[in-house]
Amino acid sequence: MKRRVAISILGTTLDMGKWDNRWSRWRPNVGLCQQSGLFIDRLELIHDNHATALANRIIADIATVSPATEVRSNVINFRDPWDFSEVYTNLRDFARSYLFDPDTEDYLVNITTGTHVAQICWFLLTEARIIPGQLLQLSPPRDREAEQDFSGTHRIIDLDLSRYDEIAKRFASEREDAASFLKSGISTRNAAFNRMIDEIERVVIRSTAPVLLTGPTGAGKSQLARKIYELKKSQRKVSGPFIEVNCATLRGDQAMSTLFGHVKGAFTGAASERSGLLKSADKGVLFLDEIGELGLDEQAMCLRAIEEKRFLPVGADREVSADFQLLAGTNRDLGEDVRKGKFREDLYARLNLWTFRLPALRERKEDIEPNLDFELRRYLEREGENITFNKEARERYLAFATGPQAVWSANFRDLSASVTRMATLAPHGRITADVVDDEVRRLNSFWRLSHDDGAADMIIEELLGNDATVRLDRFDAAQLATVLRTCREHATASAAGRALFASSRLEKKSSNDADRLVKYLARFGLRFEDTTKRI
Repeated sequence: MKRRVAISILGTTLDMGKWDNRWSRWRPNVGLCQQSGLFIDRLELIHDNHATALANRIIADIATVSPATEVRSNVINFRDPWDFSEVYTNLRDFARSYLFDPDTEDYLVNITTGTHVAQICWFLLTEARIIPGQLLQLSPPRDREAEQDFSGTHRIIDLDLSRYDEIAKRFASEREDAASFLKSGISTRNAAFNRMIDEIERVVIRSTAPVLLTGPTGAGKSQLARKIYELKKSQRKVSGPFIEVNCATLRGDQAMSTLFGHVKGAFTGAASERSGLLKSADKGVLFLDEIGELGLDEQAMCLRAIEEKRFLPVGADREVSADFQLLAGTNRDLGEDVRKGKFREDLYARLNLWTFRLPALRERKEDIEPNLDFELRRYLEREGENITFNKEARERYLAFATGPQAVWSANFRDLSASVTRMATLAPHGRITADVVDDEVRRLNSFWRLSHDDGAADMIIEELLGNDATVRLDRFDAAQLATVLRTCREHATASAAGRALFASSRLEKKSSNDADRLVKYLARFGLRFEDTTKRI
Protein backbone atom coordinates (compact mmCIF):
# COMPACT_ATOMS: atom_id res chain seq x y z
CA MET A 1 0.00 0.00 0.00
CA LYS A 2 1.33 3.44 -0.93
CA ARG A 3 2.38 5.93 1.70
CA ARG A 4 0.47 9.24 1.77
CA VAL A 5 2.59 12.40 1.75
CA ALA A 6 1.23 15.92 2.24
CA ILE A 7 3.02 19.12 1.21
CA SER A 8 1.90 22.22 3.07
CA ILE A 9 2.95 25.79 3.82
CA LEU A 10 2.91 26.82 7.49
CA GLY A 11 0.10 29.29 8.13
CA THR A 12 1.62 32.02 10.29
CA THR A 13 -1.88 33.24 11.21
CA LEU A 14 -4.13 30.17 10.98
CA ASP A 15 -1.56 27.84 12.57
CA MET A 16 -0.66 30.23 15.39
CA GLY A 17 -0.29 28.06 18.47
CA LYS A 18 1.84 29.88 21.00
CA TRP A 19 -0.82 30.19 23.72
CA ASP A 20 -2.19 27.46 25.95
CA ASN A 21 -5.67 27.77 24.43
CA ARG A 22 -4.39 26.69 21.00
CA TRP A 23 -6.26 23.38 21.34
CA SER A 24 -9.58 25.24 21.36
CA ARG A 25 -9.10 26.66 17.87
CA TRP A 26 -8.79 25.25 14.36
CA ARG A 27 -5.22 24.98 13.08
CA PRO A 28 -5.04 23.63 9.51
CA ASN A 29 -1.71 21.80 9.65
CA VAL A 30 -2.55 20.12 12.94
CA GLY A 31 -6.06 19.31 11.67
CA LEU A 32 -4.53 17.87 8.51
CA CYS A 33 -3.02 15.07 10.59
CA GLN A 34 -6.31 14.40 12.39
CA GLN A 35 -8.54 13.79 9.35
CA SER A 36 -10.78 10.76 9.55
CA GLY A 37 -9.97 8.33 6.74
CA LEU A 38 -6.97 10.36 5.58
CA PHE A 39 -3.90 9.23 7.51
CA ILE A 40 -0.78 11.22 6.62
CA ASP A 41 2.42 9.19 6.70
CA ARG A 42 4.66 12.20 6.10
CA LEU A 43 4.13 15.95 6.14
CA GLU A 44 6.53 18.23 4.25
CA LEU A 45 6.07 21.51 6.16
CA ILE A 46 7.33 24.63 4.36
CA HIS A 47 8.14 27.81 6.31
CA ASP A 48 10.65 30.66 6.33
CA ASN A 49 13.38 31.03 8.91
CA HIS A 50 11.43 33.73 10.81
CA ALA A 51 8.71 31.20 11.67
CA THR A 52 10.96 28.45 13.00
CA ALA A 53 9.60 28.68 16.54
CA LEU A 54 5.99 28.34 15.33
CA ALA A 55 6.98 25.46 13.04
CA ASN A 56 8.58 23.61 15.96
CA ARG A 57 5.41 24.10 18.05
CA ILE A 58 3.23 22.72 15.23
CA ILE A 59 5.56 19.75 14.73
CA ALA A 60 5.39 18.96 18.45
CA ASP A 61 1.58 19.21 18.47
CA ILE A 62 1.30 16.93 15.44
CA ALA A 63 3.43 14.40 17.30
CA THR A 64 0.82 14.54 20.09
CA VAL A 65 -2.25 13.94 17.88
CA SER A 66 -0.60 11.67 15.28
CA PRO A 67 2.63 10.10 16.58
CA ALA A 68 3.06 7.93 13.46
CA THR A 69 3.20 10.93 11.15
CA GLU A 70 6.72 12.01 10.18
CA VAL A 71 7.11 15.78 9.78
CA ARG A 72 9.94 17.27 7.77
CA SER A 73 10.84 20.94 8.04
CA ASN A 74 11.62 22.74 4.74
CA VAL A 75 12.88 26.34 4.92
CA ILE A 76 12.00 28.57 1.95
CA ASN A 77 12.37 32.32 2.39
CA PHE A 78 10.07 34.59 0.36
CA ARG A 79 11.14 38.23 0.25
CA ASP A 80 7.65 39.16 -0.99
CA PRO A 81 5.03 36.40 -0.58
CA TRP A 82 2.71 38.34 -2.93
CA ASP A 83 5.21 38.47 -5.78
CA PHE A 84 3.92 35.89 -8.22
CA SER A 85 7.21 35.37 -10.06
CA GLU A 86 9.24 34.94 -6.87
CA VAL A 87 6.78 32.58 -5.19
CA TYR A 88 6.30 30.46 -8.31
CA THR A 89 10.04 30.18 -8.94
CA ASN A 90 10.78 29.14 -5.36
CA LEU A 91 8.01 26.55 -5.20
CA ARG A 92 8.91 25.22 -8.65
CA ASP A 93 12.56 24.84 -7.61
CA PHE A 94 11.43 23.02 -4.48
CA ALA A 95 9.30 20.65 -6.56
CA ARG A 96 12.00 19.96 -9.13
CA SER A 97 14.58 19.14 -6.49
CA TYR A 98 12.21 16.95 -4.49
CA LEU A 99 12.68 13.20 -4.95
CA PHE A 100 9.14 12.20 -5.84
CA ASP A 101 8.44 8.47 -5.98
CA PRO A 102 4.90 8.03 -7.39
CA ASP A 103 5.31 4.26 -7.49
CA THR A 104 5.35 4.01 -3.70
CA GLU A 105 3.83 7.32 -2.52
CA ASP A 106 0.70 9.39 -3.13
CA TYR A 107 1.04 13.17 -2.83
CA LEU A 108 -1.44 15.77 -1.59
CA VAL A 109 -0.72 19.50 -1.90
CA ASN A 110 -2.49 21.54 0.79
CA ILE A 111 -3.76 24.84 -0.64
CA THR A 112 -5.46 25.94 2.60
CA THR A 113 -2.50 27.86 3.99
CA GLY A 114 -0.16 30.37 2.39
CA THR A 115 -1.09 33.46 0.39
CA HIS A 116 -3.49 33.32 -2.53
CA VAL A 117 -0.45 33.66 -4.78
CA ALA A 118 1.06 30.54 -3.25
CA GLN A 119 -2.22 28.68 -3.68
CA ILE A 120 -2.33 29.55 -7.38
CA CYS A 121 1.27 28.45 -7.77
CA TRP A 122 0.47 25.10 -6.14
CA PHE A 123 -2.37 24.72 -8.63
CA LEU A 124 -0.10 25.41 -11.60
CA LEU A 125 2.65 23.07 -10.45
CA THR A 126 0.20 20.25 -9.80
CA GLU A 127 -1.74 20.69 -13.03
CA ALA A 128 1.51 20.75 -15.02
CA ARG A 129 2.54 17.51 -13.25
CA ILE A 130 5.72 19.09 -11.97
CA ILE A 131 4.25 17.86 -8.70
CA PRO A 132 2.69 14.44 -9.37
CA GLY A 133 -0.16 14.80 -6.87
CA GLN A 134 -3.61 16.18 -6.07
CA LEU A 135 -4.78 19.35 -4.35
CA LEU A 136 -6.23 19.22 -0.85
CA GLN A 137 -8.56 21.82 0.70
CA LEU A 138 -9.16 21.87 4.49
CA SER A 139 -12.12 23.56 6.20
CA PRO A 140 -12.78 24.46 9.86
CA PRO A 141 -15.41 22.48 11.79
CA ARG A 142 -19.05 23.65 11.72
CA ASP A 143 -21.58 23.15 14.50
CA ARG A 144 -18.96 21.42 16.60
CA GLU A 145 -20.24 19.22 19.44
CA ALA A 146 -18.62 19.50 22.86
CA GLU A 147 -16.81 16.16 22.61
CA GLN A 148 -15.48 16.80 19.08
CA ASP A 149 -11.99 18.06 18.28
CA PHE A 150 -11.06 20.95 15.96
CA SER A 151 -9.76 18.82 13.06
CA GLY A 152 -12.34 20.12 10.58
CA THR A 153 -13.00 18.50 7.21
CA HIS A 154 -11.12 17.98 3.97
CA ARG A 155 -11.80 17.74 0.25
CA ILE A 156 -9.55 16.49 -2.53
CA ILE A 157 -10.06 18.82 -5.49
CA ASP A 158 -10.87 17.59 -8.99
CA LEU A 159 -8.96 19.97 -11.23
CA ASP A 160 -10.88 21.51 -14.09
CA LEU A 161 -8.53 23.91 -15.82
CA SER A 162 -11.12 25.16 -18.29
CA ARG A 163 -12.92 27.01 -15.47
CA TYR A 164 -9.92 29.20 -14.66
CA ASP A 165 -8.92 31.47 -17.54
CA GLU A 166 -5.91 33.10 -15.88
CA ILE A 167 -4.53 29.80 -14.71
CA ALA A 168 -5.12 28.33 -18.17
CA LYS A 169 -2.95 31.10 -19.59
CA ARG A 170 -0.18 30.30 -17.15
CA PHE A 171 -0.50 26.62 -18.00
CA ALA A 172 -0.26 27.50 -21.71
CA SER A 173 2.95 29.34 -20.89
CA GLU A 174 4.33 26.17 -19.30
CA ARG A 175 3.46 24.30 -22.49
CA GLU A 176 5.21 26.91 -24.60
CA ASP A 177 8.28 26.45 -22.42
CA ALA A 178 8.08 22.70 -22.99
CA ALA A 179 7.83 23.14 -26.77
CA SER A 180 10.78 25.52 -26.70
CA PHE A 181 12.71 22.92 -24.69
CA LEU A 182 12.07 20.30 -27.38
CA LYS A 183 13.54 22.74 -29.92
CA SER A 184 16.63 23.34 -27.72
CA GLY A 185 15.49 26.92 -27.22
CA ILE A 186 15.87 27.70 -30.95
CA SER A 187 13.32 30.26 -32.19
CA THR A 188 12.32 28.25 -35.24
CA ARG A 189 10.24 30.05 -37.87
CA ASN A 190 8.91 27.21 -40.00
CA ALA A 191 5.18 27.06 -39.20
CA ALA A 192 4.73 23.37 -40.08
CA PHE A 193 7.70 22.36 -37.93
CA ASN A 194 6.46 24.42 -34.98
CA ARG A 195 3.01 22.83 -35.22
CA MET A 196 4.61 19.39 -35.24
CA ILE A 197 6.67 20.18 -32.12
CA ASP A 198 3.54 21.42 -30.33
CA GLU A 199 1.81 18.14 -31.15
CA ILE A 200 4.80 16.08 -30.04
CA GLU A 201 4.81 17.95 -26.71
CA ARG A 202 1.17 17.07 -26.09
CA VAL A 203 1.64 13.43 -27.10
CA VAL A 204 4.74 12.67 -25.03
CA ILE A 205 3.30 14.30 -21.89
CA ARG A 206 -0.08 12.56 -22.13
CA SER A 207 0.80 9.21 -23.70
CA THR A 208 3.16 6.31 -23.08
CA ALA A 209 2.57 4.80 -26.53
CA PRO A 210 5.52 4.32 -28.91
CA VAL A 211 6.54 7.33 -31.00
CA LEU A 212 8.10 6.94 -34.47
CA LEU A 213 10.38 9.73 -35.71
CA THR A 214 11.06 9.60 -39.44
CA GLY A 215 13.07 11.78 -41.76
CA PRO A 216 16.40 11.93 -43.54
CA THR A 217 19.74 11.33 -41.86
CA GLY A 218 20.87 14.37 -39.89
CA ALA A 219 17.38 15.86 -39.54
CA GLY A 220 17.69 15.76 -35.74
CA LYS A 221 15.89 12.56 -34.74
CA SER A 222 18.42 11.54 -32.08
CA GLN A 223 18.56 15.01 -30.55
CA LEU A 224 14.76 15.28 -30.45
CA ALA A 225 14.49 11.81 -28.86
CA ARG A 226 16.81 12.85 -26.05
CA LYS A 227 14.89 16.10 -25.55
CA ILE A 228 11.63 14.12 -25.35
CA TYR A 229 13.17 11.99 -22.62
CA GLU A 230 14.44 15.02 -20.69
CA LEU A 231 11.00 16.64 -20.90
CA LYS A 232 9.28 13.49 -19.65
CA LYS A 233 11.84 13.19 -16.86
CA SER A 234 11.26 16.80 -15.75
CA GLN A 235 7.50 16.15 -15.74
CA ARG A 236 7.96 13.01 -13.57
CA LYS A 237 6.62 10.82 -16.36
CA VAL A 238 9.66 8.54 -16.28
CA SER A 239 12.24 7.82 -13.62
CA GLY A 240 14.63 5.49 -15.45
CA PRO A 241 17.47 6.21 -17.90
CA PHE A 242 17.59 7.13 -21.58
CA ILE A 243 18.98 4.21 -23.59
CA GLU A 244 19.89 4.76 -27.24
CA VAL A 245 21.02 2.16 -29.77
CA ASN A 246 21.63 2.43 -33.51
CA CYS A 247 20.06 -0.73 -34.90
CA ALA A 248 22.22 -0.49 -38.04
CA THR A 249 25.17 -1.56 -35.88
CA LEU A 250 23.46 -4.76 -34.70
CA ARG A 251 24.23 -7.87 -36.69
CA GLY A 252 23.44 -11.57 -36.29
CA ASP A 253 23.29 -13.24 -32.89
CA GLN A 254 24.87 -10.20 -31.28
CA ALA A 255 21.69 -8.21 -32.02
CA MET A 256 19.55 -10.47 -29.82
CA SER A 257 22.06 -10.40 -26.99
CA THR A 258 22.48 -6.62 -27.13
CA LEU A 259 18.76 -5.93 -27.07
CA PHE A 260 17.36 -8.71 -24.89
CA GLY A 261 20.39 -9.90 -22.93
CA HIS A 262 21.62 -13.44 -22.41
CA VAL A 263 22.36 -15.90 -19.64
CA LYS A 264 25.81 -17.25 -18.89
CA GLY A 265 26.78 -19.97 -21.35
CA ALA A 266 24.00 -19.14 -23.81
CA PHE A 267 26.50 -19.24 -26.67
CA THR A 268 30.24 -19.41 -27.28
CA GLY A 269 31.84 -16.43 -25.56
CA ALA A 270 28.94 -15.77 -23.16
CA ALA A 271 31.16 -15.95 -20.07
CA SER A 272 28.77 -13.94 -17.92
CA GLU A 273 25.15 -12.85 -17.79
CA ARG A 274 24.06 -9.72 -19.68
CA SER A 275 20.88 -7.80 -18.92
CA GLY A 276 20.42 -6.23 -22.39
CA LEU A 277 19.35 -2.73 -23.38
CA LEU A 278 15.60 -3.30 -22.99
CA LYS A 279 16.07 -4.26 -19.36
CA SER A 280 18.43 -1.32 -18.84
CA ALA A 281 15.69 1.03 -20.06
CA ASP A 282 13.23 -0.11 -17.35
CA LYS A 283 11.16 2.87 -16.08
CA GLY A 284 12.83 5.05 -18.71
CA VAL A 285 12.94 5.59 -22.46
CA LEU A 286 14.43 3.29 -25.12
CA PHE A 287 15.35 4.93 -28.44
CA LEU A 288 15.85 2.45 -31.28
CA ASP A 289 17.42 4.54 -34.03
CA GLU A 290 17.26 3.13 -37.57
CA ILE A 291 14.75 0.53 -36.40
CA GLY A 292 14.20 -0.50 -40.03
CA GLU A 293 17.61 -2.21 -39.95
CA LEU A 294 16.49 -4.78 -37.34
CA GLY A 295 16.07 -8.36 -38.49
CA LEU A 296 12.62 -9.95 -38.56
CA ASP A 297 13.32 -12.11 -35.48
CA GLU A 298 14.39 -9.10 -33.44
CA GLN A 299 11.33 -7.21 -34.67
CA ALA A 300 9.04 -9.99 -33.39
CA MET A 301 10.63 -9.94 -29.93
CA CYS A 302 10.49 -6.14 -29.81
CA LEU A 303 6.78 -6.23 -30.57
CA ARG A 304 6.12 -8.61 -27.67
CA ALA A 305 8.28 -6.54 -25.34
CA ILE A 306 6.31 -3.41 -26.25
CA GLU A 307 2.90 -5.01 -25.85
CA GLU A 308 3.46 -7.31 -22.87
CA LYS A 309 6.45 -5.64 -21.18
CA ARG A 310 8.10 -9.07 -21.07
CA PHE A 311 10.70 -10.89 -23.15
CA LEU A 312 13.04 -13.90 -23.04
CA PRO A 313 16.82 -13.31 -22.90
CA VAL A 314 18.97 -15.50 -25.18
CA GLY A 315 19.39 -18.96 -23.63
CA ALA A 316 17.02 -18.23 -20.74
CA ASP A 317 14.03 -20.32 -19.70
CA ARG A 318 12.48 -17.56 -17.60
CA GLU A 319 11.10 -14.26 -18.88
CA VAL A 320 12.15 -10.88 -17.54
CA SER A 321 10.06 -7.71 -17.44
CA ALA A 322 10.86 -4.14 -18.40
CA ASP A 323 8.45 -1.21 -18.53
CA PHE A 324 9.80 1.47 -20.85
CA GLN A 325 8.50 3.92 -23.42
CA LEU A 326 9.74 3.25 -26.93
CA LEU A 327 10.94 5.94 -29.30
CA ALA A 328 11.99 4.73 -32.74
CA GLY A 329 13.77 6.50 -35.57
CA THR A 330 14.22 5.68 -39.24
CA ASN A 331 15.17 7.28 -42.53
CA ARG A 332 13.46 4.45 -44.43
CA ASP A 333 9.91 4.14 -45.74
CA LEU A 334 8.71 1.42 -43.35
CA GLY A 335 5.41 1.14 -45.19
CA GLU A 336 7.31 0.22 -48.36
CA ASP A 337 9.50 -2.18 -46.36
CA VAL A 338 6.33 -3.88 -45.08
CA ARG A 339 5.16 -4.39 -48.67
CA LYS A 340 8.55 -5.90 -49.56
CA GLY A 341 8.49 -8.21 -46.54
CA LYS A 342 11.47 -6.49 -44.89
CA PHE A 343 9.53 -5.16 -41.91
CA ARG A 344 6.79 -6.79 -39.84
CA GLU A 345 3.35 -5.37 -40.50
CA ASP A 346 2.20 -5.86 -36.89
CA LEU A 347 5.21 -3.99 -35.48
CA TYR A 348 4.73 -1.18 -38.00
CA ALA A 349 1.07 -0.90 -36.98
CA ARG A 350 2.15 -0.61 -33.33
CA LEU A 351 4.73 2.06 -34.12
CA ASN A 352 2.51 4.00 -36.49
CA LEU A 353 0.14 5.30 -33.80
CA TRP A 354 2.25 8.44 -33.42
CA THR A 355 4.50 9.13 -36.41
CA PHE A 356 6.25 12.43 -36.92
CA ARG A 357 8.36 13.24 -39.96
CA LEU A 358 11.24 15.63 -39.34
CA PRO A 359 11.77 17.69 -42.49
CA ALA A 360 15.14 18.06 -44.19
CA LEU A 361 17.05 21.29 -43.62
CA ARG A 362 16.43 22.41 -47.20
CA GLU A 363 12.69 22.24 -46.42
CA ARG A 364 13.19 24.66 -43.50
CA LYS A 365 15.35 27.36 -45.03
CA GLU A 366 13.82 30.03 -42.81
CA ASP A 367 15.21 28.09 -39.80
CA ILE A 368 18.81 28.14 -41.02
CA GLU A 369 19.55 31.56 -39.49
CA PRO A 370 18.34 30.76 -35.94
CA ASN A 371 20.14 27.40 -36.12
CA LEU A 372 23.29 29.21 -37.24
CA ASP A 373 23.14 31.31 -34.06
CA PHE A 374 22.45 28.18 -32.02
CA GLU A 375 25.55 26.46 -33.40
CA LEU A 376 27.69 29.50 -32.53
CA ARG A 377 26.34 29.37 -28.96
CA ARG A 378 27.18 25.67 -28.80
CA TYR A 379 30.71 26.42 -29.99
CA LEU A 380 31.05 28.99 -27.19
CA GLU A 381 29.88 26.45 -24.59
CA ARG A 382 32.15 23.75 -26.00
CA GLU A 383 35.33 25.72 -26.73
CA GLY A 384 34.92 28.73 -24.46
CA GLU A 385 35.40 31.20 -27.34
CA ASN A 386 32.74 33.64 -28.56
CA ILE A 387 32.81 33.70 -32.37
CA THR A 388 30.82 36.18 -34.48
CA PHE A 389 30.36 37.01 -38.16
CA ASN A 390 31.10 40.39 -39.64
CA LYS A 391 28.09 41.79 -41.48
CA GLU A 392 29.25 40.99 -45.03
CA ALA A 393 30.28 37.43 -44.12
CA ARG A 394 26.97 36.67 -42.40
CA GLU A 395 24.94 37.95 -45.34
CA ARG A 396 27.09 36.01 -47.81
CA TYR A 397 26.84 32.75 -45.84
CA LEU A 398 23.07 33.01 -45.36
CA ALA A 399 22.56 33.83 -49.04
CA PHE A 400 24.42 30.64 -49.95
CA ALA A 401 22.87 28.50 -47.18
CA THR A 402 19.30 29.40 -48.14
CA GLY A 403 19.91 29.40 -51.89
CA PRO A 404 19.22 26.65 -54.43
CA GLN A 405 22.89 25.61 -54.65
CA ALA A 406 23.00 24.49 -50.99
CA VAL A 407 22.29 20.74 -50.90
CA TRP A 408 22.60 20.09 -47.13
CA SER A 409 22.73 16.36 -47.85
CA ALA A 410 23.46 15.53 -44.18
CA ASN A 411 21.09 18.25 -42.99
CA PHE A 412 21.91 19.68 -39.55
CA ARG A 413 25.08 17.63 -39.30
CA ASP A 414 26.36 19.50 -42.35
CA LEU A 415 25.39 22.84 -40.82
CA SER A 416 26.97 22.04 -37.46
CA ALA A 417 30.21 20.89 -39.09
CA SER A 418 30.25 23.96 -41.32
CA VAL A 419 29.88 26.39 -38.42
CA THR A 420 32.55 24.53 -36.43
CA ARG A 421 35.01 24.80 -39.29
CA MET A 422 34.38 28.51 -39.82
CA ALA A 423 34.57 29.25 -36.09
CA THR A 424 37.84 27.37 -35.77
CA LEU A 425 39.40 29.19 -38.72
CA ALA A 426 37.99 32.64 -37.86
CA PRO A 427 40.83 35.18 -37.38
CA HIS A 428 40.58 37.00 -34.04
CA GLY A 429 37.15 35.51 -33.31
CA ARG A 430 35.48 37.06 -36.40
CA ILE A 431 34.25 35.03 -39.36
CA THR A 432 35.17 37.01 -42.47
CA ALA A 433 33.99 36.88 -46.07
CA ASP A 434 37.17 35.00 -47.04
CA VAL A 435 36.43 32.31 -44.44
CA VAL A 436 32.88 32.02 -45.78
CA ASP A 437 34.08 31.76 -49.40
CA ASP A 438 36.48 28.96 -48.48
CA GLU A 439 33.70 27.13 -46.63
CA VAL A 440 31.30 27.45 -49.54
CA ARG A 441 33.90 25.89 -51.87
CA ARG A 442 34.50 23.13 -49.34
CA LEU A 443 30.78 22.34 -49.01
CA ASN A 444 30.19 22.31 -52.76
CA SER A 445 33.10 19.93 -53.27
CA PHE A 446 31.91 17.64 -50.49
CA TRP A 447 28.35 17.54 -51.81
CA ARG A 448 29.51 16.65 -55.32
CA LEU A 449 31.46 13.67 -53.96
CA SER A 450 28.69 12.50 -51.66
CA HIS A 451 26.14 12.82 -54.46
CA ASP A 452 28.23 10.49 -56.64
CA ASP A 453 28.53 7.98 -53.78
CA GLY A 454 24.82 8.21 -53.04
CA ALA A 455 23.87 7.60 -56.66
CA ALA A 456 26.16 4.57 -56.73
CA ASP A 457 24.58 3.11 -53.61
CA MET A 458 21.09 3.70 -54.98
CA ILE A 459 21.55 1.78 -58.25
CA ILE A 460 23.24 -1.14 -56.43
CA GLU A 461 20.58 -1.29 -53.70
CA GLU A 462 17.86 -1.52 -56.36
CA LEU A 463 19.29 -4.85 -57.51
CA LEU A 464 21.10 -6.33 -54.49
CA GLY A 465 19.16 -4.87 -51.57
CA ASN A 466 20.41 -2.80 -48.65
CA ASP A 467 22.14 -5.60 -46.71
CA ALA A 468 24.36 -6.63 -49.62
CA THR A 469 25.07 -3.01 -50.55
CA VAL A 470 26.44 -2.05 -47.14
CA ARG A 471 28.76 -5.08 -47.16
CA LEU A 472 30.49 -3.99 -50.38
CA ASP A 473 33.91 -2.37 -50.22
CA ARG A 474 33.94 1.20 -51.51
CA PHE A 475 36.14 0.13 -54.48
CA ASP A 476 33.79 -2.68 -55.50
CA ALA A 477 30.71 -0.46 -55.07
CA ALA A 478 32.10 2.26 -57.35
CA GLN A 479 33.13 -0.28 -60.02
CA LEU A 480 29.83 -2.18 -59.88
CA ALA A 481 27.79 1.03 -60.10
CA THR A 482 29.66 2.02 -63.27
CA VAL A 483 29.01 -1.39 -64.82
CA LEU A 484 25.30 -1.29 -63.95
CA ARG A 485 24.82 2.21 -65.34
CA THR A 486 26.55 1.16 -68.57
CA CYS A 487 24.35 -1.94 -68.85
CA ARG A 488 21.24 0.20 -68.59
CA GLU A 489 22.47 2.40 -71.44
CA HIS A 490 22.74 -0.54 -73.90
CA ALA A 491 20.27 -3.07 -75.25
CA THR A 492 22.58 -6.12 -75.27
CA ALA A 493 25.42 -7.55 -73.20
CA SER A 494 27.71 -7.34 -76.25
CA ALA A 495 27.07 -3.61 -76.68
CA ALA A 496 27.58 -2.93 -73.01
CA GLY A 497 30.76 -5.04 -73.01
CA ARG A 498 32.21 -3.14 -75.97
CA ALA A 499 31.63 0.16 -74.13
CA LEU A 500 33.14 -1.11 -70.87
CA PHE A 501 36.23 -2.80 -72.41
CA ALA A 502 36.82 -0.39 -75.29
CA SER A 503 40.53 0.06 -74.54
CA SER A 504 41.62 -3.37 -73.31
CA ARG A 505 39.86 -5.17 -76.20
CA LEU A 506 42.20 -3.45 -78.68
CA GLU A 507 45.18 -5.29 -77.18
CA LYS A 508 43.65 -8.73 -77.73
CA LYS A 509 43.47 -10.64 -81.03
CA SER A 510 40.02 -11.92 -80.15
CA SER A 511 37.71 -10.96 -77.36
CA ASN A 512 34.30 -11.83 -76.13
CA ASP A 513 33.18 -8.67 -74.35
CA ALA A 514 29.76 -10.07 -73.53
CA ASP A 515 31.31 -13.09 -71.83
CA ARG A 516 33.61 -10.91 -69.72
CA LEU A 517 30.62 -8.81 -68.64
CA VAL A 518 28.44 -11.84 -67.85
CA LYS A 519 31.18 -13.37 -65.68
CA TYR A 520 31.67 -10.08 -63.81
CA LEU A 521 27.96 -9.75 -63.06
CA ALA A 522 27.79 -13.38 -61.94
CA ARG A 523 30.19 -12.57 -59.09
CA PHE A 524 27.31 -10.57 -57.57
CA GLY A 525 24.58 -13.06 -58.48
CA LEU A 526 23.33 -10.90 -61.36
CA ARG A 527 22.48 -11.49 -65.02
CA PHE A 528 22.54 -8.84 -67.74
CA GLU A 529 18.73 -9.08 -67.97
CA ASP A 530 18.49 -8.11 -64.29
CA THR A 531 20.33 -4.84 -64.84
CA THR A 532 17.70 -3.49 -67.21
CA LYS A 533 14.91 -3.86 -64.65
CA ARG A 534 14.03 -0.91 -62.45
CA ILE A 535 12.32 -1.93 -59.21
